[in-house]
Amino acid sequence: MLYNLFVTEIKQFIATRAFIVHEGKVLIIREGRDYKGGTNISQYDFPGGKVKPGETVEESLIRETREESGLEVKIGKPFFVTEWRPKVDGQQLQIIGIFFECFSDSRKVKLCKDHDDYQWIDPKDYQKYPLMKEKALAFEAYLKK
Repeated sequence: MLYNLFVTEIKQFIATRAFIVHEGKVLIIREGRDYKGGTNISQYDFPGGKVKPGETVEESLIRETREESGLEVKIGKPFFVTEWRPKVDGQQLQIIGIFFECFSDSRKVKLCKDHDDYQWIDPKDYQKYPLMKEKALAFEAYLKK
């Protein structure tokens, strides 16, 4: 099978992202320099991550949001789906991201060690922050809904 010598194996998974709204502001968190396998150092993102085997997307969203921001959220509806293809430690990934509108009763964020800053921003001001392209598209979709 000569063909397989030229095909790069792509690892695919689903990720959830929490677009957390509190009093009209949206939470963004910045990837820190110590993030193992990080590909977006110093860029802002939303809390979220990989859905583990056997885990529902809602369970993933609650777990990842709690781990990354310390916040408990009420999950609303998904409003945006996209994909991105980073290369991490030489491995090509295809991440299919599902963005959910979420709500928090608190603004008190406790970041995990992978992130070094957070901001509560007006969604209309998203272009003022260094965001991954896919995250900027999520803001655009949110503002159109």
